[in-house]
Amino acid sequence: MKVKIVGTGSAVPEKCVTNDDLSQWMDTSDEWIRSRTGIETRHLAVRETTTEMAVEAAKRALASAHMDAEELELIIAATITPDRLLPNLACEVQSALGACRAVAFDVSAACSGFLYAMDIARHYLEAGGSRRALVIGAETLSRIMDWSDRSTCVLFGDGAGAAVLEADEAEEHAGILSTVLGTDGAGGMVLRCDNRRNHNPYVKGDTALSYVSMNGQEVYKFAVRTVPKVIAGAVEEAGLSMDEIDFFLLHQANLRIIEAVAKRLHQPMEKFPTNLQKYGNISSASVPILLDNVNNHGMIGEGSKIVLAGFGAGLTWGAAVLRWQAV
Repeated sequence: MKVKIVGTGSAVPEKCVTNDDLSQWMDTSDEWIRSRTGIETRHLAVRETTTEMAVEAAKRALASAHMDAEELELIIAATITPDRLLPNLACEVQSALGACRAVAFDVSAACSGFLYAMDIARHYLEAGGSRRALVIGAETLSRIMDWSDRSTCVLFGDGAGAAVLEADEAEEHAGILSTVLGTDGAGGMVLRCDNRRNHNPYVKGDTALSYVSMNGQEVYKFAVRTVPKVIAGAVEEAGLSMDEIDFFLLHQANLRIIEAVAKRLHQPMEKFPTNLQKYGNISSASVPILLDNVNNHGMIGEGSKIVLAGFGAGLTWGAAVLRWQAV
């Protein structure tokens, strides 16, 4: 039995913020941001919520799959910025869609979240636990940024991406061919955001939430060292060679990272589509939004061989190899 992606969708906030906009209230410039990251604009939530964007991306993915929400049996949402601690994002999406038959839960693996969620869904479907699943990556990262810190806030944006997965007993040559995941918790403090401190009748802690902090150099070194290895492992497990891959859809963290990964894999940049110029880094939503973009632009078709790869806080990373089957 193969598990295949049969629909994709995405949604971003209406407000588009340029690098020049950011320079109005912080010490930065369009040239400074572009030269270091490749990012030109990002979308920031003003009225939108994580749930609303996730629901909209999910509706578009279901429409792409020609599927009704009532057919879903599993919903997994990857996020580090849900609207609420309780109920979780996946449950709110289930309610909004009317997907009354679906089991729903969240996954927290930061920028690798969509890959982790997709791997869970894949194994769940392969085991026969369900036939159809919705996997979402959704973030409102602007909530947890220090907007006076140009080393971090200029990198991130808000949005959601979704994919519908379906198990197919008859199909043996398409779908998800392999997934490889990894974690290095010992390196996790290079990219962090603390929760509230202890606060109860016995200790009066600070109840304010912290902002994201990042050691950019360490994150860069981690990414360019780890991502080529996990991609190579996933491609080998799929029984393919690197040259057979049509497109590498990487987490859109930084153009310099993507260029370094392409160089280490000895693959041309033409195989590495990017949308970070428009959206910046949207953590768990980055990979599914890019997948939806290339799908909608007709860049992938029947038989296309694709690598999806995510990497980020935790430290976590993951890669999946797919042979695309047009719906």
